[in-house]
Amino acid sequence: MQTVAFHTLGCKLNFSETSTIARQFRDAGWQRADFPAAADVYVVNTCSVTENADKECKQIVNRAMNANPEGKVIIVGCYAQLKPEEIANIPGVDLVLGATEKFNVLRYLDNLKKSEDAAVMACEIEEATSFVSAYSSGDRTRVFLKVQDGCDYSCAFCTIPLARGKSRSDTIINVINQATQLVQDGVKEIVLTGVNLGDFGIREGSTKHQDRFIDLAKALEEVEGLERIRISSIEPNLLTEEVIRFVASSKKFVPHFHIPLQSGSEVMLKAMRRRYLRSVYTERIELIKKLIPNASIGADVIVGFPGETEEYFMETFNYLHQLEVTYLHVFTYSERVNTLAVSMESVVPMNVRKNRNRMLRNLSLKKQNAFYQSQLGKSLPVLFEAEKSGELMYGYTSNYLLVAHPYDESLVNKIVKCKINAINPEGFVEVDLAYESITALRV
Repeated sequence: MQTVAFHTLGCKLNFSETSTIARQFRDAGWQRADFPAAADVYVVNTCSVTENADKECKQIVNRAMNANPEGKVIIVGCYAQLKPEEIANIPGVDLVLGATEKFNVLRYLDNLKKSEDAAVMACEIEEATSFVSAYSSGDRTRVFLKVQDGCDYSCAFCTIPLARGKSRSDTIINVINQATQLVQDGVKEIVLTGVNLGDFGIREGSTKHQDRFIDLAKALEEVEGLERIRISSIEPNLLTEEVIRFVASSKKFVPHFHIPLQSGSEVMLKAMRRRYLRSVYTERIELIKKLIPNASIGADVIVGFPGETEEYFMETFNYLHQLEVTYLHVFTYSERVNTLAVSMESVVPMNVRKNRNRMLRNLSLKKQNAFYQSQLGKSLPVLFEAEKSGELMYGYTSNYLLVAHPYDESLVNKIVKCKINAINPEGFVEVDLAYESITALRV
């Protein structure tokens, strides 16, 4: 039996697609190996959001070659679509598959040989118009379900439209059928994922919306046996009042939002070509907290974008300091070819970018700790996962607190009401065998 190992870089959408490719290998009789163990084939699903992701791809290939110099290395994903020839020149790479070919890996294996000259199969991104459904499996009790792909936005810093193509979505009936099957397989929570999730509804071969995200949400609410639905990330201009009010009244959608901000300066938002102003973002946060006081809210922020003066950065810092968000994902701006931002003037020095990143990360820790403190003494439903770390198992509350508990196999994939009685920033957990009491960890 031949063996295959997978490694995924980047977002949850990539993880769902890797899982789908892995199932194709399994169904064809392949045995899966844990990366970077020796394997006959290595499939690396890449990301190209930051410069570090590009560099990491080379490191992953080296690890595969160290494990098995004769193993065939196949690179797929966003980096593979954006820079196929560059990847083909990485020693050890044998095949590069772009956006339209990544789900057809098995088709190329019979004739694939270890060679110094890698084969490249990457079309023009305009040809990437089909939607391929995908979902994660096997690694967690939560499943990441892909319902949308591509993006029609033109943010000045982003290469994703060049890597994934135009916005297109699955049909509601297909999503419901998949969700129903996942429930029958024992899944308790589905996390909806996409490149621009709120833009759901443009079907393959069309440029207009046949459905809306709210239509999908209402249909999923009716799936029998599905206990939790989580929205992975949604743009503030697409997170409508109707969606917020629906989540507030839902029995299945959890009180957790992740809403990209990128900057708290309206000057910078315009320079980034974002489709909203700060006032819109503020309105969304205030409505969520009014209707769902216990909700956890995450935000993406970019520091060091061209033209970000100290004044504009402090606008962002002070805005986030007073805003009721729970945690921040902070990204240091990195130049990407073929984007509008790469040719902009007033470049921010890298040491300044890194310092601003540290400031916002520290702010994030303080805000997250304050939110966790507000949850002390509350009884919250926790979905325990199968992963085991030493003597501990982990799970998430509905509002996205990471919790730990002494490992108990009977709790795997169970939703249990637990009282939050301690917060441990270092990640150490007090041993307490009573299921009503649990220690929360900072994410």
